[in-house]
Amino acid sequence: MTTSGRIRIMIVDDHPVLHEGLANVIQYQPDMALVGDASNGSEAVRAFRECRPDVTLMDLQLPDMSGIDAMMTIRSEFDEARLIILTTFARDVEIRRALEAGARSYVLKSMPPSQLLDAIRQVHAGGKNIPPEIAAYLAEHCSDEPLSTREVEILRQLGGGNRNRDIAKKFFIAEETVKSHIRHIMEKLGATDRTQAVAIGVRRGIIQL
Repeated sequence: MTTSGRIRIMIVDDHPVLHEGLANVIQYQPDMALVGDASNGSEAVRAFRECRPDVTLMDLQLPDMSGIDAMMTIRSEFDEARLIILTTFARDVEIRRALEAGARSYVLKSMPPSQLLDAIRQVHAGGKNIPPEIAAYLAEHCSDEPLSTREVEILRQLGGGNRNRDIAKKFFIAEETVKSHIRHIMEKLGATDRTQAVAIGVRRGIIQL
C-alpha cells in the first residue's frame, strides 16, 4: 500500500490490545498510514531510523526505559522528529519533562480517538496539541516550588521504605540533615507525613516505585 500523501505514523507501546486498537483507528483514516511499530524504547529508536515516520505515538511507560528517554534519544539524532506522548495518568512533572524534551503533544489513553486523531494532524502540520485536561492539570501546579535533586533522591528512598538512618548513610550526610530535607519535601508537596509525601510524589510523577 502506498503511503504517498498520508501521515506516516509509528506506534510505540508494549500493550498488545492497546497497540492493536491504535493501529485499527489509524488504518481507518484515509489520510494516515501505519509505517512502523515497537514495543520498547530500544526497538523504537531502531524502527525510527528505518521508517522515518512523520509522527510517532510514544507510550510513556516502556519495559526498558521511559518513553521520554526514548524520545530524547530519537530527537538527539533527528531533531525534527515529531512525537506524541501517550500515557494512562496525568502527572504534571512528567508532562513538563516531556514537553521540555520536545514532545509536541501529551495525550491520555482514556481520551476519545477523535482527540488523538486531532493531535496527530495538528502535530503533523507543525503545531503542538495540549488537551484541555492536560493544560488544566499543569496550571494547577504551575506555582508549586519544585523539589531539589537531593530532595527527589530522598523522596525516592522514602518510597523504598528506608529509614532516616539508612538514608543518611547512603548519602554520607547527618541524620538531622535528612530530617530537614524531609520537612522541606513535605512542605513543598503539602503533605502531612512521609507516607503522604511518597503518595503525592508518585501521583505527580516526581518518583516511580
